[in-house]
Amino acid sequence: MQRDNYKGYAIWGHAIREQRDILAREQYAASGTVTRSGKFVEASGVLGIFESEDEAQECGLNWARAWVDNHV
Repeated sequence: MQRDNYKGYAIWGHAIREQRDILAREQYAASGTVTRSGKFVEASGVLGIFESEDEAQECGLNWARAWVDNHV
């Protein structure tokens, strides 16, 4: 999970590990969360599936930034 501050909000990028088969490659589902003053504001659903944890987290952060930009 990665956290950033953006325009007065705390934003989070999440990577949820999923592995469908023991022989399959690990993949990460991306999601994002927006909070303000320690309180939940909004969360995304699954934004996509990525091969790396970092890519998934960055996708979640990008979603959260876009949400803030569209609601401030």
